[in-house]
Order: sequence, then structure tokens, then C-alpha cells
Amino acid sequence: MPDSSSIAVHRCRFVDFDPSAITALAFPPLPLPSAKKTASTSSRSTFPRFGTLAVGHANGNIDLCEWTSSGDEIQAYQGWSVVKTINGLYPSKVDSLAFIIRDPDEIKPDEVPALSNLRLFSSGGGSVLIEWDMERLTRTIESQGGSIWSIAANPSSTMLALGCEDGTVRLLSVSDDTLTYHRRFDRVKCRILSIAWGPPTPNERQESIESDSDDDSDDWTDSWLVTGCSDSSLRKWDASSGRMLDRMGTDKMRGERTLVWAVSVLGDGTIVSGDSLGMVKFWDSRTSTQTYSFQAHAADVLCLVAGSDGNVVYSSGVDQKTTQFSLVKTSSSPENTSILRASSRWVQSASRRMHSHDVRALAIWPPHTPLPPSYRRHFPTDIAPVLASGGLDMSVVVKPAAPPSSTTISKVINPLATSVDVVFEDSYHRRLPYPPGPSSNCSVQVARRARLVSCMRDSGLSIWKILKTASMEEEVDPDAHDWEKCLEMEFDVSTNLVASAMSEDGRWLVVSDMYETKLFSLSLESDGSIKPRRIRDFSNIIQPHLPPKPASTGGLAFAFTPDSTKLVMSTAMTSCVVVIDLNNGSGKPSVLRRFDQHRQSNVRSKRVIKDLKTGGDVEMAEPDEESDSEDEEDASKPTQANVLRLAVSADGQWLASSDDQRRTNVFNLDTLQHHCVLPSFAHPAQCLAFDPSRPSHLLLAFANNTFQIYDVEARQFPAWAHELTSHLPRRFTTIHDALVGVAFAPISSPSSQKYVVFWGATWLCKINLDASAQSSRKRRRTKEVSPEKQETGQWEQKVKMITQYRPLLLVDFVAEGELVVVERPLVDVLGTLPPAFFKHKYGAS
Repeated sequence: MPDSSSIAVHRCRFVDFDPSAITALAFPPLPLPSAKKTASTSSRSTFPRFGTLAVGHANGNIDLCEWTSSGDEIQAYQGWSVVKTINGLYPSKVDSLAFIIRDPDEIKPDEVPALSNLRLFSSGGGSVLIEWDMERLTRTIESQGGSIWSIAANPSSTMLALGCEDGTVRLLSVSDDTLTYHRRFDRVKCRILSIAWGPPTPNERQESIESDSDDDSDDWTDSWLVTGCSDSSLRKWDASSGRMLDRMGTDKMRGERTLVWAVSVLGDGTIVSGDSLGMVKFWDSRTSTQTYSFQAHAADVLCLVAGSDGNVVYSSGVDQKTTQFSLVKTSSSPENTSILRASSRWVQSASRRMHSHDVRALAIWPPHTPLPPSYRRHFPTDIAPVLASGGLDMSVVVKPAAPPSSTTISKVINPLATSVDVVFEDSYHRRLPYPPGPSSNCSVQVARRARLVSCMRDSGLSIWKILKTASMEEEVDPDAHDWEKCLEMEFDVSTNLVASAMSEDGRWLVVSDMYETKLFSLSLESDGSIKPRRIRDFSNIIQPHLPPKPASTGGLAFAFTPDSTKLVMSTAMTSCVVVIDLNNGSGKPSVLRRFDQHRQSNVRSKRVIKDLKTGGDVEMAEPDEESDSEDEEDASKPTQANVLRLAVSADGQWLASSDDQRRTNVFNLDTLQHHCVLPSFAHPAQCLAFDPSRPSHLLLAFANNTFQIYDVEARQFPAWAHELTSHLPRRFTTIHDALVGVAFAPISSPSSQKYVVFWGATWLCKINLDASAQSSRKRRRTKEVSPEKQETGQWEQKVKMITQYRPLLLVDFVAEGELVVVERPLVDVLGTLPPAFFKHKYGAS
């Protein structure tokens, strides 16, 4: 450590938090180019900004992950980080995911659709198709006939195809932000297990359309689609009539039916299939004949994805291998694409084992769009695509996946910055840590004064008590009986639990799903157990103070004041911040105030600080200043923001709240008034925390391992904090696991050392704030200006990082100099899974 202080550590591994398996991955599609333009003008020459990664889980939750780089930077050391979680119905699961562009006409061909212009659909094995409202985190449900096995959106984002249990393909129209039944294809006597759309064709009426027309969605017509079936076959269908065009038969083993689990279509019309025999086959869509067949896997192939340029295909499945197939030239030929395909062949070029259990989903960025050869997109060859995979081992694995031909290029950028190797066969893969809870909020909580630890699960919650005080000489043995379970609770919920919190004195517990918040009064029994008593009319107390629609008393985040007399909650569907008095003398909670600042479209709150290195303090406007008439009109319209972060100062005076639209507000709990609004930064706040030694100093930490410190009382950034945040150590900002939480050390006297502990899934970092402030004051007195590298080196000496604890679910203090570190080792998590597929290579009969 940078100073002589020591911290006693409770190393807890008894918490039974179990992340959920990954069953689906999806990237947003890119808009189609205009069919009026020639191939040279419609091809893309720039690398698209990284899109949102949707991760579907076996418990029904969907994580929305954003790329953590700032601005137009290509590389991001932390990769994708979970911004918010859409909580699924309980019980439910996610089997398939599909993004659709809400309004393709408003997006340029070189533009990546933002989350606000995307629609997300999922199926979970039943007869229900779910469209998720990604703003309010609510659901719109449309029932369809028969169980849905697969879903796929057409390239122009106007149709959604469903493969059903009853042997039919159903088309739904999603154009103009609708969801209506369009057509049902002819029925076959098997299940439709997988589905993919073929390349669209330009409309023949383009010559009659005016050249200045901006409506590019009508330029293309869907020609056909292909389905993988449960009767050892693939079928090609006419998209306009719903008639079957051709049937392609696969191999059988001992007369049993082969299941075609995955299909994909390339831009030139080549069909790729993966089946239950471990075979990956390539088919010519014009003649419906098999061209190549590979015994690539020892068990079922569950997923396929085509590379960005369509010259590479990846497959994976039960045997945990990810296999690469490449299109290689067999002879020199002109650049004509049809001749090139004739002089090329597909080969199995590489395979990697990056997972310990079944792989259920593959996705790649930039995504492949099946376009005719003359309209094929061209991406820069000096930037490697990124391949993402997920399965039963709960973690998303990402790796650069440049095609083998990239070895001829002198320098190719690795967006993940893991190494200089970018080719799939040689590059390093990296596991993104599973989030510690919904929306990266910690499911594990600590009640300091009561020395309690709670863990929230999908529909239940457990509480343990820490019995022994940690010694500074050694860590508490995680296997010793220094803790005991006090309470085990299961709840009747509509969705998976969203958030929970315990008061510091251990007297109050609050949990919530998307529709209802449950408040409990806890009492400690003589035998050491905890007896909960539910406040039955809590929902009826807060409901009159909330907007009538939508009718929900659920909460996304909770925070108790340090004296445990007030509860602050952010509502799940109405974007309100509610302050509740728990100790008003009447024995029943009462609502003190509701704040609607996060419901307002305040233009001033959307300012972005691009570079804080160029100036000093930033003065903030008074909250009651007059705004322009246009601003007032916008502010009157409620927005759909999700307030995911709350923090209360140590003296109970200040409350900070931050939403997924990067807006942070500060409230005064003494006067129950809105105090100020902070600038909006490039990323949403990953966590908020007040410094107990300076109760008005708010720390905002971000997923790209940077942070800012703001004095809410003075409404400015302190000079010493600005100097610290401008010279963060490179090891801190470039570590590959994103920052998850912040823990300030409690102080009992003015002489206590003031430091803060930042932590991620595999690391802890301690920064001495006293040394930072003293160093800043000393430089101001001497007026010395040091080179930037020298100043960065000085900060390196004041920062200490350790990586011996992993993976972390929570790091927090229970007392001064006493730290709780909650781990959930991956080995323990994988121990709850069934055995992985294994096939003996030697000695097998």
C-alpha cells in the first residue's frame, strides 16, 4: 500500500450468488444501402461505431452492454460493460434475440442505430413473442400459435420470421413501429428449429423513383428464406408466396432424425447449416445442392455466425469448440465476384476452445449483412472484427477475429487491446466478468453497524451475520465458522428481483421486482436468527404519491440514510425519486417528497464535458434559474429514464441520483429541495459515493475506469480532485475488467487516514485522498509545473492495486480498517452445472 496503514479483511466465499447461463447474443443490424447507388458508392469504407450487445440469460433477464471507449476511439480496454438489465418474468427464459431498426429511413447507411432507435424481440420456448421496451424496461406481449423455436429479422428491418412448433413459418410486419400478423407459410410435418433470410433483391421499379427520394427501405424486396428442420432437412421458401421452393437433406445416423439447430446465409446466397451430428455444411442456394461438408464438432452444432465480410464463418456448440471456416482462393482470377467464388473453396482453418461448457450463442461486430455481391459492404482491413460467444459457463467471451488474410497487413488494430495478435487462430480471448447483479448494481449488500451481509437472487434473499472481528495480522479464514446464516426468504414475484437494500442498523430490509416493493422490519432473536415482519400496506402508502400510469410501485434502486430513519427509492417505470420517512412516530412509513427531475427533458442537464484538462472549476447554474420557453416546453414532457444509482452522504444531508441517460441530480434531504444538476459525461455513472471526510464531495465512477469528484455544496470541481482525475495511473485505466464499485473508508477522528478503494471483478485499487490533496496544495504554493509524465509517475506511487481476490461481488467496509471482500469463485459456480461434454480420444471402443 502507498502508506503504512493496514486493512483487516473478511474474505467471504459463503455467499451463494449464482449467475445465469447465457442463451442468446445479438448485435443491432446496420441499415441497408440505397439500391439506387452503384456498388462503389454504397460500400462502406469506415469502421462502424461499436453497437449495443444484448445478452439473453436462462433466467429471462437481458443485459444491454455498451462499448466503453470514449468518442471515436476504436480501442476499449474494458470492452463491453452492462449498462442496464431488462428483468424477465419469473419464471422465464430467453432462447432467441433479434434487434430491429425502428425507423431505418432516419439512419444514414454509415450510421449505427442508437438504442433509442432499436426494437428488441425475444422468445423463450413458449408460444409468446415478447417485444421489450428498453426505456421503461416493460414488456409488450403478442401471442402466436405454437411454441416459437427461432426468430429472425429480415435485412431491411420490416419483417420478423418465426419458426414454430407446428411446422409453420409465420411472418410479422414490424414496419412503421407496428407488430401485426402478415402471412403463414405452408405447414410441414416437423419443427422449425432455425431460420435465416436470404439476400434481398433491388426493386425493378427503381428507374421510376425520383433520385432525390430518401426512402431507402422500399428499395429492397425479400426474395427467400431458409429454415433448419427437425426431420434431417433444410427448406428454402419463397418470401412473397410462402411456398416451399426446395428441400435439402442432411446426413442421418442409424436412421435417427438429424436436428438442424443453426442456419445462416451469406451475401452470395451460400447457405450454411449446423446439425446435431456435429456437421457444418455449405449449400448452393440456386441449385439447393451440398457443396462442402465438414465434421467440425464432436457433438451438436448449436450456433453459427458469418464474418463481417462474408468470407469467414464461425460455428460452436456442445463440445465447447469454436471453429473457423475460411473462403480461400485456389487459383488466380479477375476481381469479378462470380469468378472469384468459382475459383475459391471453403476450408476448416482453425478451432479454439474458449468455454468450459456448451456454447449457445455467437455474434460478431461488425455484423454481416447478406447483400448481393455488387452491394456488399467493405470494412477497413486494418481493424479487427470482434467475436462474442456465450454459453452455460455464464460469461461472455470476446476476442479479435481478423480473417487469416490479415497476416499480410502490416498493422491491424485490436479493439480489445489484449495483444498485438488479431487473427482468430492466434489472438487472446477474454472473459467479460458476469455482473454482480441487475444493471451492474450489487446483489450483495452490507449493513455496517449490524455486521450483516445479504444476497439477492432471482426470487429470494439470504442474510448472514459476521461473528468475528477481522484481525489486521491475517485474513479471516473463509472456511472457519466466523459467520452464520440468519435468514432465508423466498418471495412471490412477477419478475425477477431488481434491487434490494438493508439499513446500516439492520432494522430494515427492502426488496423489489418491477411491479411491487416489499418493505420488512427485521428483529434479532435470542438464538441469533432474524425475524422479518412485512409492512403490508407499504405499496398503498406510496401509490398515491406516484403517477397513475403505469401502475407500479417497484423500484430500481434503494438507499437508506446513515441513521436508518429515511428510505430513498427510484421508481421502476415512472422515473421518480421518492423520500420515505420510516421513523415518524406513527408506526407507519410516510412519503416526505417526490422528485421528478429525471422525468423532465431538461436541455441544460444534457451537457457533456468532453475534456476537463483544459480548464479549472466548472460553475453550475442555480436550479431555480429561468429557462427559455422552448426548454420549458420540453421539460413539461416526461421522459423515460431509469434511475439506477443512488447515494446518500455520511451526514444525511445530500442525496445524489443518476440515470441511464447520464443525468445526475443532487437533492438536499434537510430541506427536501432539488439542489443542483451535474454535467453529463460521456458514459453513465457506474456508481455514486460521498466522501465521509468531506460530506459534500461526490465521486462519480465510470465503466471505463475513470472517475470525477464534484463538490455539490460549492457546485464546482475541486482543484485537487481535477489534478487527480487528470493523471490517473495507466495501470488503473487500462486494466481489462471494468470498474464496478467504490468504498470510502469510514473515519472516526480527524487524524484517521482518508482513502478510497475502487474495485472491479478481479482487482482492488487503494488511493490515498489525503496525499492527493496535500500534493495539490504544495504544488499551488510553489507554483511548480512538472511535465505530464513526471506527474503521472507521482500518482503511480500513491496508488496500489492488488489482484489476489477474484471474482468479486462486493467490497465494502464494516468498520474503520475492517473490509469485507465477497468472492464467488468460478469453480464453485461451475460446480453447480451438469458435467461438460467429454469424448475419449484414446482407448475408446
